[in-house]
Amino acid sequence: MKRLPQIALLPDGKRLHLQDGPIDLIVEAKGRDGDVRAAYDAAARRFTGLLDELCEELVELRRVADPSRCPLKGVVARRMHAAVAPLATAAFITPMAAVAGSVAEEILGSMLAAARLDRAYVNNGGDIALHLTGGEQFTVGLMDRPDHHGVMQTISIEADDPARGIATSGRHGRSFSLGIADAVTVLARTASQADAAATIIANAVDLPGHPAVIRYPANELQPDSDLGARLVTCDVGPLRESEIDDALTAGISRAQQLLAAGLIEGAALRLLGETAVVGATGIKAGALPAFHEGALERTAHV
Repeated sequence: MKRLPQIALLPDGKRLHLQDGPIDLIVEAKGRDGDVRAAYDAAARRFTGLLDELCEELVELRRVADPSRCPLKGVVARRMHAAVAPLATAAFITPMAAVAGSVAEEILGSMLAAARLDRAYVNNGGDIALHLTGGEQFTVGLMDRPDHHGVMQTISIEADDPARGIATSGRHGRSFSLGIADAVTVLARTASQADAAATIIANAVDLPGHPAVIRYPANELQPDSDLGARLVTCDVGPLRESEIDDALTAGISRAQQLLAAGLIEGAALRLLGETAVVGATGIKAGALPAFHEGALERTAHV
C-alpha cells in the first residue's frame, strides 16, 4: 500500500501540519481567507510525493558535492546542490546539508505561486523559509541548543531585510556535526543557503584533537550516514574559557568569510554559554515563550 503523507490543520485552525516520514513541516500564511486556503491546498499538493522524489536520488544526494557539475534531476535535489556548491571547494559537504531548508523553500514557493499572501513561513524542524511584505515582520527565537526548547535571544526580520531563510545546526541536533557548537543560527537570502551555511559554520566551531571532545565515526552510529567514517562529535567535556574562545573564533572566521562572499546575512554562534554574533542585525536579548511562532522546532531530516 502506498504511503500517504499526514496533512491537517493544527488545533489553532491557523497553521498547517505536513508530515511524511522524517519530514515534518509547520506552515502558516496570512492574507485573505481564500488566498490562505489556496496556498494551503498548493502546499499539500506539492508536499505529496516530495519525499519519494528525494529518495529516488538519495544515493547521489549523500555523495560529496562537486561544485563544477550537478548530476541531480529533481527540482529540490538541484536546489540542495546549488546551496552547497559554493561551499564545497573549501570544506567537505554533501547536498544533504541543505535538505531541510530546500524542502521548506519548495513548499513556500508552491504557496506563493498559488496565492497572494501578506506573510508566510514554512518551518522544517527549525529551518525556515519566509515571505514578508509591507510592514510585516517575523520574530524567531534563538535556542541555547537545538534539543532544548528554551529561548535565549530573538531575531526580528523586517519585510525590507534581505534575509528570507533561517537555519540552525549544531552537535545537539538530529543531524551529526563535525564541530562542537551547541547551536549556530544563520540568516541568509534563502532557506537552502541558510541550511548549508549553518552546517559549515557549526563544523568550524571546533577544537581538533582536544581530549575533552568525544567523537565516533558517523557510519558506526548510522550506517548510511552521508558523512561516512568521518568523526562526529558525541560529547564535549569541560573547557577552559580560552578554549571556548578559540573554538568560537574559528567559527567566527568561517562565518565572516561567508558574509563577505554574500552567502549569509548574519549568524549567531553558541558554545557552552558563550555567544558570538557575526553580521546579523535585529538580535535582541530576552526570552520568548517556548514554541513562539518562530521558535526553532526540531524534527528529523531526510
